[in-house]
Order: sequence, then structure tokens, then C-alpha cells
Amino acid sequence: MRALERQWLKDIREAKNMTQKDVANQCYIDRSYYTQIETGNRNPSRYVAINIAKVLNFDPSVFFTEELSSPFQLALQNVPIVIAHSDLDLKYTWIFNRHDDFIDIDAIGKKDTDLANNEGIDKLTALKQRVIDSGISGQCIIKFPLSEGWFNYLVFASPLIDSLGQVTGVATSSINLTNLEPLGVNVIEKT
Repeated sequence: MRALERQWLKDIREAKNMTQKDVANQCYIDRSYYTQIETGNRNPSRYVAINIAKVLNFDPSVFFTEELSSPFQLALQNVPIVIAHSDLDLKYTWIFNRHDDFIDIDAIGKKDTDLANNEGIDKLTALKQRVIDSGISGQCIIKFPLSEGWFNYLVFASPLIDSLGQVTGVATSSINLTNLEPLGVNVIEKT
């Protein structure tokens, strides 16, 4: 069975002004193998996925999120939570369990403002930037207009830190509070 074409991978590569051959050379693989990965005709090994991700600056697990096999993914696939990583430019490097409005959009390598334009996106962008700039975690409730109406999300944002202690991006966990209300969960917004 053929995997889905990885347009997001092509978009990231082209945004970095790299050819397929450039990426393949830096990953020590054949260009035709890289092309097959990008077109979805082949899946990379874990080692190759890690190398491609290092060259193009995204999380290698994005190659494998289509295969819900890990306990983490199975446990969260039906929970109203979105988990994501973004780099210092606020471009997504990994995202899991996004809202159905964005399920067919390749978010990897894109900013929130590339996906939508509204006050919720502005508030999310400001939170993520504040966490990157300060290196301190933060949270807030953000209201987003989606196809089924307005949704409130409690967004937690934490800095991603490398082995040298440098901030390399931001991780967010966004809980859909609107979907919790029918379950009897009371959510009180702190001011």
C-alpha cells in the first residue's frame, strides 16, 4: 500500500532552498531513495528519518504519527487534546490530534498564521513567542472560531530546551474545554 504523499516534506525542503539531492547528500542516502520518501512511495527507517529531520529541522516522529501504534498515541487519539512542537520561528515541527478543520492541511513547516487568521491565533502566537523569549512556561484560555462554532482551549506552553540549555522552540498542549462541558467538567477561567 502506498503511503500518502508528503507535501509538507517538499514544502519544508523548498522553503530552505534545498534540492532533493542536497537533502539526500546531507543524509548520506541516495537521491532516488529520498525522492521515494518525499512522494510517499517509501517510509524511511528510524535512522534515516532522524537524519532528514535534522537536516530540515523538524521532529522525526512526524514520519510515524500516521501509524497509531504507541501507547501514547492510542491513549490520546480520542481525547480532546492537541499536542504540538514549534521551532524558534513558530513553525510546526510536530503536531498530534489536531481539530478536524485542519486534518487535511499540512501543518508541518507552517506557522499558525499560515493556517488561519483570527484573534485566537494571535493570542496563541503571542503565548508561544513569550515562552520562547522568556524560557518560562505559560498558559491561558484561548477562544477559537471553528466550523462547529467557538471553542475554548486551555493552552499550556513550555520551552523546548536542548542539551546545552538553549531554547530551541516551544511545546504546546491544548485541551478543548468546550468538549469537556458535556462530561460535567466545570471550567472556571482565572483572571
